[in-house]
Amino acid sequence: MLKHLLIKNYALIQHLEIDPSANLNIITGETGAGKSIMLGAVGLLLGNRADTKVLFNEEDKCVIEGQFDVKSYNIKKIFDEEELDYADLSIFRREISPSGKSRAFINDTPVTLDVLRRLGERLMDVHSQHETLHLGKHTYQLAFVDAFAGTSALRESYRKDYQAFRSTMQHLDQLKRENAEIGKEADYNAFLLEELTKAALKADEQEELESSLEVMEHAEEIKTRLNDSLAALSNNEFAAIEGLQQGKVLLAQLSRYGKNYSSLSERLESVFIELQDIIRELEKEEDQVEFDPEQTQATQDRLSLIYQLQQKHHVPDIKSLLEIQQSLEGKADRFNNMDEAIQQAEDQVAQLRKVAEEKAKELSKKRDAVFGNLEKDLTSLLSQVGIPEASVKITNTKTDLTDKGIDQINILFSANKGVAPQEVSKVASGGEFSRLMFCVKYILADKVSLPTIIFDEIDTGVSGEVAMKLGGMMKRMAQNHQVITISHLPQIAAKGDKHYFVFKDSSSQKAQSRIKALTNSERIEEIAKMIGGENPSSVAFENAKELISSS
Repeated sequence: MLKHLLIKNYALIQHLEIDPSANLNIITGETGAGKSIMLGAVGLLLGNRADTKVLFNEEDKCVIEGQFDVKSYNIKKIFDEEELDYADLSIFRREISPSGKSRAFINDTPVTLDVLRRLGERLMDVHSQHETLHLGKHTYQLAFVDAFAGTSALRESYRKDYQAFRSTMQHLDQLKRENAEIGKEADYNAFLLEELTKAALKADEQEELESSLEVMEHAEEIKTRLNDSLAALSNNEFAAIEGLQQGKVLLAQLSRYGKNYSSLSERLESVFIELQDIIRELEKEEDQVEFDPEQTQATQDRLSLIYQLQQKHHVPDIKSLLEIQQSLEGKADRFNNMDEAIQQAEDQVAQLRKVAEEKAKELSKKRDAVFGNLEKDLTSLLSQVGIPEASVKITNTKTDLTDKGIDQINILFSANKGVAPQEVSKVASGGEFSRLMFCVKYILADKVSLPTIIFDEIDTGVSGEVAMKLGGMMKRMAQNHQVITISHLPQIAAKGDKHYFVFKDSSSQKAQSRIKALTNSERIEEIAKMIGGENPSSVAFENAKELISSS
């Protein structure tokens, strides 16, 4: 509920604060005094858009702040989803700077207007003849019937079953789409897979083949140079190995004359051994190098196949080709097993649909069972609020499964005797529509936790006994829900637990809207004025006292 409202620098309001009662709050005042301005300010807290034209003083910022007790509204989950600090007593604030920049805060954390709206609609419900009401929407009508029928637990249970069904249905649809896509390419993919499988690719073979081919294509040159190297090192009269052998012998003879000679002799011995090893390796390599046209052609053909596959699949190496082969194998396996997967999903969908349909029928039956009592209650309440010839009919058109069941609820209404009820949005006038919505909310007040309800002059067009009944209904609603009513009728004003008076103060250079909480004597005087005019008679005062005492 709203615990405190602050409005600063908004339209005709320079500064306004109220601490409304937890029950029925009445706001009265002359036309143009600023009651609708207050509603406009409240609308900013609910996420409505604004501009700098709303500033009382164009050099200062506008601040609208509401302190709400939210512990009974079960909205902590929304705070968590929006990453906001939750508190049972939460502060919603809206600021509009002279430059036109608008900012919104919840518990001092900046939020978007969408977040403000999402939470605001759970806290306050502004009800007037001129707003677009939800009653004409089938979803609202269904929620109303569910609240009356007390289906919340069953509806939540159905919702889980329906979500399981829809999730499996989506999985089945995905499988069918995937199967169709794979099926279109199945033959081509099979050809590609066969081609790659037949190639029997090995991860490192390309580098080995390219290196081998390089040798094969230059075999003659390589063999010649190897022979020339061997000749220079060991196979002619002046071979390097012979010179090393001779030098090694001579240095060995000098070793006894000093360590330096001994060291040089050892080093030369090492060079001699290394050269011998090199010569053996060269001889081995020379023996292995042979020009083999068939082997060369086979290697060229193998590399050509690899290059063609790489070009075909737009990849740079065999590793990528092997990855493509693995992917194609996976697609082939999936395609081969797809019929079985689809059949399993279809069986599961059928099973889950059956469970959801049974729960939906149970839910529908519970809804249908309350139509008669709900029609009767609405008709009775409409008579009390001044539509004595009203008739209400609730119809239910069965649909396929939706997240709300198999019902499309339609509340039909007629305000006149002998006229068949029709869709609310087509036949109800503004006043009738507003009073019908009031009756709906009156019924809901006993069933669910409603937000703070603001009634904006919905008593227009009623008087006398009807006004008394309307005020009594508001009083009963306010026993469990905070109600704020803007009214011009003394019968309703007398019902309030707290009475605020809005007036225009023209004492300063610029007119201002002000509000004050009336004392008991001031309240009697205000209601007397509502009865008898600006200068009420003693009879008007007595009537005012009687109205208050009877409330």
